[in-house]
Amino acid sequence: MNFKVVKVVLSWFLVMGVCFPLSMETGKVSVSLIGQAWALSSESMPLTSNIFVDIAKQQNPAVVNVSMSAKANKTSGHRQRPQQAPPAPPRRGPRGPGAPGEKDPFRDFYDKFFRGDRPDSQPKRGTGSGFIIDPEGYILTNNHVVAGADKIHVNLEDDKEYTAKLIGTDPKTDIALIKITREEGDNTPFPFLSMGDSDKLEVGEWVVAIGNPFGLSHTVTVGVVSAKDRSIGAGPYDEFIQTDASINPGNSGGPLINIKGQVIGMNTAIISGNTGGNVGIGFAIPINVAKTILTDLRENGKVTRGWLGVMIQKVTPELAKSFSLKDNNGALVGDVIPGGPAAKAGVKRGDVIVKFNGYDVKDMEELPKIVANTKPDIEVDVEVIRGGKTLNLNVHIAILKDSQEKVAEAQAADPLGMQAQDITPELAQSLGLDTDEGVLVSDVTAGKPAADAGIRRGDVISEIDRRSVKNTDDYGRAIGNIKQGRTVLFLIRRGGTTIYIAVKVK
Repeated sequence: MNFKVVKVVLSWFLVMGVCFPLSMETGKVSVSLIGQAWALSSESMPLTSNIFVDIAKQQNPAVVNVSMSAKANKTSGHRQRPQQAPPAPPRRGPRGPGAPGEKDPFRDFYDKFFRGDRPDSQPKRGTGSGFIIDPEGYILTNNHVVAGADKIHVNLEDDKEYTAKLIGTDPKTDIALIKITREEGDNTPFPFLSMGDSDKLEVGEWVVAIGNPFGLSHTVTVGVVSAKDRSIGAGPYDEFIQTDASINPGNSGGPLINIKGQVIGMNTAIISGNTGGNVGIGFAIPINVAKTILTDLRENGKVTRGWLGVMIQKVTPELAKSFSLKDNNGALVGDVIPGGPAAKAGVKRGDVIVKFNGYDVKDMEELPKIVANTKPDIEVDVEVIRGGKTLNLNVHIAILKDSQEKVAEAQAADPLGMQAQDITPELAQSLGLDTDEGVLVSDVTAGKPAADAGIRRGDVISEIDRRSVKNTDDYGRAIGNIKQGRTVLFLIRRGGTTIYIAVKVK
């Protein structure tokens, strides 16, 4: 018995002697690791349990409900009945949801408040959100919230109601500036939100959305930045912030706030389910977009943008190879507007613009935004690649007019199977062509290289591999020299402009 007791006691000491120090050490390591992890988290984002409570208390007073009314039969020029937001254009990389023929799930928040057709005899009404940006009562909201309004009302968190007047609008970015109308002698400063720097926003960062979804005043929801620079086909200057913070119809125009309490976006659009509500995918206009046009809206009521005068398209891998480019960066000039700033400066069709006014042009979508943000009537340096060589041109930027805002999008580049015919004077006249040079594409076979690359019936082929094509004889000689496996560069005239299409011969 004594031997058994001694054996048990020795075993117990052995276990305690070995395991206890290990468990203590393990505990130390665990505490150390936890401390390191918390230090990293707090350094990049000092999150505490009460931070969202503080944001709600401090920022809610500056968020407003915006409602509008318009007289019957008045055309707002934007929306008077529920419509789907425009579908995203064809592009490489992430696509907007929905396949051809499907109902497009993009909707702006404000549409739902119209609930379908109304008799023309009834006034049009709508509601959304906004936020005060200075003590004087200037408010930023979406253009579609107030478009066509005869009367605008704003309600603050304390239930005070004011009328407001429209100061300026910019339909291209869907931003509007309104101002609260005070009673004479009332100089009480309004609560307001400070605007942050949306360029510094990181994916995964916490954000707070405040607004009036379905008329539920000052609703606060929390999420993260899901993605940046999203293009959803809403306009030429798309660069939306995507978030999973719950936002719904009525949030439109409300602020998206970082954990410092700064506005970093304006809630504008969602992908909705069958009910039209939130499915965790919302979009906000970066606040820096609003900041760049705020002075124009306040002083002029509209935005003045720069104009270069080129039609551009995406540099695809096939086009990059055809133009002997090192990479796919830049914007390919498909056409130059006669008499425009670019034409006067010597920009030519086939140039690839890689730098504009000191800014690198990484892809086609960046150039319109950079040019638009350039002050008109100034000289800027433009760097282009032409024939494999880099050239620097000096361009005098003009003012963009609505009729001039056209950008040639890249066509699908993925290789022949077409029929061509000469353009007779009669044919040119009937088709509205300004010349009878070139060949008309009379038929394109689906599934063949030309169709796959985006060439269409009705296109006019002006060049093949940078050589002029004046008739079907020229066309036949050029096509006859094409070998399987190579990429052929076509210059196409379509709809009043020209574009390049690279066709890979299978």
